[in-house]
Amino acid sequence: MATDRAEAVLGALRQAISGLENAVEMRLELQRSSAEVEQEVRRVHVDRARLAQELDQSQFRANRLEEVNREVSRRLVTAMETIRAVLDR
Repeated sequence: MATDRAEAVLGALRQAISGLENAVEMRLELQRSSAEVEQEVRRVHVDRARLAQELDQSQFRANRLEEVNREVSRRLVTAMETIRAVLDR
């Protein structure tokens, strides 16, 4: 009878240890997953910062091209007016 009780207690202990091992393994997996998610979030932030910088640079270039375009257009109008004035004389 004591042997049966000891066997039952050992069985319960094995189950408890197995459950604990499973819980620890699940916890470790969650930590690994969490670390991977955090690392991915960091990468996304770095990409976002890089893309924001590239966008700012592109916007600056677009603004500069617009200014140059206006200046070229103004000069062309001036040149056409000068040519017309010469031809009209």
